[in-house]
Amino acid sequence: MARVAIYLRVSTKKQDTDTQRLALTTWAERAGHTVTAVYEDHGFSGAKTSQQRPEMSKMLKAAVRREFDQVAVRSIDRLGRSLQDLLATLALFQGTKTELFVHQQAIDTATPAGKALFGMCGVFAEFERAIIRERVVAGVERCKATKTTKTGKWFGGQPVAQSKVDDAISALRQPGASVRKVAAITGLSVGKVHGISKTLAETA
Repeated sequence: MARVAIYLRVSTKKQDTDTQRLALTTWAERAGHTVTAVYEDHGFSGAKTSQQRPEMSKMLKAAVRREFDQVAVRSIDRLGRSLQDLLATLALFQGTKTELFVHQQAIDTATPAGKALFGMCGVFAEFERAIIRERVVAGVERCKATKTTKTGKWFGGQPVAQSKVDDAISALRQPGASVRKVAAITGLSVGKVHGISKTLAETA
């Protein structure tokens, strides 16, 4: 038996979540789980990040506080349609040992096959970070070679350390992050952080 949080989402306020709710509460009852919380976002597209959806954001914070053992959704696109945001959400669940049940895709990370999915998500997340890192470093080197950027300013300095690129990427993904704040945190120049931010936007 597990404590389950149900997450429901519809893209427009004219739609309702009744079908999603019925499917998930029926599953929880049959599995012997207890539904301890229901989070419901009305009128929010899946293209919005998890932080831009109030109830989704609230649910993720509750997961960090370990207020439930498992999250249940009707389909994977209810969590989000951006691969980047979806991977971040799954990584948070993995880090907080929160299981995930997806009704339509028959995914249950409480099972061995479901746990394998979490492992694959980690591989994809690392692949994504590697691609972004390569693009950022290549962009900086290209700017150094031409001594200019699209804004007319040269990045200059030594090649960017991969660890600092990773730190900047993580910081820029946090809510309320700004180029200047991230530059101060990572020790990179504002110009370099701006370049990393631009690359993130282009690959989102």
